[in-house]
Amino acid sequence: MRKRHLAIGAVLAAGALLLAGCSGTSGSSSDSTDGKGKTLTLWHFESEDSAMGKAWNEAIKEFESETGAKVKFEAKAFEQIRSTASQVLNSDQAPDILEYNKGNATAGLLASQGLLSNLDDAVKKYGWDKKLAPSLQTTARYDDKGIMGSGSWYGVPNYGEYVEVYYNKDMFAKYGIEVPKTQDEFVAALQKFKDNGVTPLAESAAEYPLGQLWYQLALTKADRSFVDDYQLYKGKVNWQGSELSYATKTVDDWVQKGYISKDASGLKAEDAGTSFISGKYPIFFSGSWWYGRFQTEIKDYQWGTFLFPGTKLSPGSAGNMWVIPEKAKNKGLAEKFIDITMTPKIQALIGNNGGVPVAAKTSDITDEKSKELIANFNTLTGEDGIAYYPDWPTPTFYDQLNAGLQELINGTKDPSAVNKELGSEYQDGVDQIVNQ
Repeated sequence: MRKRHLAIGAVLAAGALLLAGCSGTSGSSSDSTDGKGKTLTLWHFESEDSAMGKAWNEAIKEFESETGAKVKFEAKAFEQIRSTASQVLNSDQAPDILEYNKGNATAGLLASQGLLSNLDDAVKKYGWDKKLAPSLQTTARYDDKGIMGSGSWYGVPNYGEYVEVYYNKDMFAKYGIEVPKTQDEFVAALQKFKDNGVTPLAESAAEYPLGQLWYQLALTKADRSFVDDYQLYKGKVNWQGSELSYATKTVDDWVQKGYISKDASGLKAEDAGTSFISGKYPIFFSGSWWYGRFQTEIKDYQWGTFLFPGTKLSPGSAGNMWVIPEKAKNKGLAEKFIDITMTPKIQALIGNNGGVPVAAKTSDITDEKSKELIANFNTLTGEDGIAYYPDWPTPTFYDQLNAGLQELINGTKDPSAVNKELGSEYQDGVDQIVNQ
């Protein structure tokens, strides 16, 4: 599974030729979309069998048919693009368009270095802002420091992702447990499983799952202003306040009560996910990126999903984005390709293959489980409920959060001490970004 974090800022900055702030160009190239005799160089890292891989392959066919251009597709590994982007995009080897990670330390960093094209005019031309919910636009726009949420458009996401509760329907039925509608009912379900000798939550503290549960617990006490302060630095974050204190204390409480195994301290996301697949645990709180895999690999029981009860906010975001390098040779054609990926046909391909489209027609989604996945996402975006991820604020916070939660599970630090340490690390990282 790709990690949902942005721990790359220092590495990229060290190898990059820093340019004078975000690009000052008009926001769209004047290149024609007549592609006869032209070749569009395109990079992405999606596997051929994934929802996005299937969709992009079809988009390439549509693009070649509509424009007369040829596409030179170069498959790249996620890590390969991540680690070399600044250097490659500042050279004559830059592609015309590529899929890239979103957030301050990735797309925001490249935008602040002048390496990405300003897409403001293209957004107006094609109406992409009308197709994307406001919370999904946040990661597409960056100011002159590369901080997301305001400024110009430097990328366009065309799928989404979010975190939800996966549950084993057979185990719920065995113990007479209904899908909880409130957080109290959710906790009661955890206790009933434990009373019957079943550890309810598949977890991992060595990687992202427990950090996302921790953040979700904070979000049950939070509002949009808390998210804006935490993610966008709009105000001071109180690490001993009600939201974050509740989250850390509750994780500690759930470990002590046996809802979370102490073994989770050393487990990775793959361990937690495969233990849910095997039927060992009845509940797994994690991202929509597991959905397609569960559809394929869970054979021995019925399963379903629901949003975490008791809150309208959940971890999630727009997916990775199409970006156009400032040194791209065919910017107009690149913009046309992006628009094709936003069409109902391509969006439906994403939705019917286990992905989360951002602009699909409901009637075009025919797979029943995919309908459930997309309906939950639409509920979140309709309520402005996308709250991004807990590690996003700084390039180093992913590892710091995991380490803090591991200390909590191991009992080497109590909740107050964990929050004190995390708060200090968080603020140090934010200060480095804001004061650059």
